[in-house]
Amino acid sequence: MAKYVVKRIAMGLLSLFVVATLTFFMMNLVPGGPFVAEKSISAAAQAALNAKFGLDKPLMVRYANYMTSVLQGDFGWSLKQRGRTVGDIIASKFPVSARLAGVAVLAALCVGIPLGCIAAYNRGKWADSFIIVFATCGIAIPSFITSVLLLYYFGSHLGVLPTIGLNDWQSYIMPATALALYPAAYITRLMRSSLLDVMGQDYMRTARAKGVSSFKTLFKHALRNAILPVVTYVGPMLAALMTGSFVVEKIFTIPGLGGEFVSSITNRDYTMIMGTTIFLAALVILATVVVDILYKFIDPRIKLK
Repeated sequence: MAKYVVKRIAMGLLSLFVVATLTFFMMNLVPGGPFVAEKSISAAAQAALNAKFGLDKPLMVRYANYMTSVLQGDFGWSLKQRGRTVGDIIASKFPVSARLAGVAVLAALCVGIPLGCIAAYNRGKWADSFIIVFATCGIAIPSFITSVLLLYYFGSHLGVLPTIGLNDWQSYIMPATALALYPAAYITRLMRSSLLDVMGQDYMRTARAKGVSSFKTLFKHALRNAILPVVTYVGPMLAALMTGSFVVEKIFTIPGLGGEFVSSITNRDYTMIMGTTIFLAALVILATVVVDILYKFIDPRIKLK
């Protein structure tokens, strides 16, 4: 297993290098620059800012300098948030998004897995149909619609939940629900289809033929194999949610990383774009490696090569 882990980490680092390289050159292919839109400063001041941040150098020189800094753990200074480094911004914003994402993922798993099992166990019955309708609506309804409905009904109309920030446990309910609805619905459908496939296998028919109860075969034998596709989905989903959802964070005024990620693009903050992109890619790669290793513990028959 150690050899496999080392191999996956090496592949992950290579993928991270490719992502960083493509992002750097594609970002610089767009005409303009981070200081062009600042109409209040003169051309001489813009040139001075470009020289200060090294934007006046050839593209390949800037690329080499930036990658060298990244290898040393330095993501540089933000071009728009003067006096703050990219690392400091990510360190201050990421914990907010991570806590919210953790609650959302936990809620999605606690809802999606049981509903998928119930739907598979009651295939063709009214409970199955009801759960399929819920899952379809959850996938089809965008998160900003869910956020607005929750904000209007529970925040404004009833006034039972906070509408701004994450100041106490109650303030997590609405944004976490808005973030968790789509993953919960997707996990429900994924769990249902996977469980139905496993329940049709020969060893399941053998267990039922031996007189093992349906409940025991479902939760002791089938669930462990059927949950593998869910584990595959949860890893990248957790990484994506941890970087924050701009729409949900914007609606509920949450100072997370999602807003920084989008604003860095609109403001042409090159160093912030690179830092958040590399950080997101690293999280996705790490989650994928962890999921692959978890496969071995969930199903010992899987060989890691």
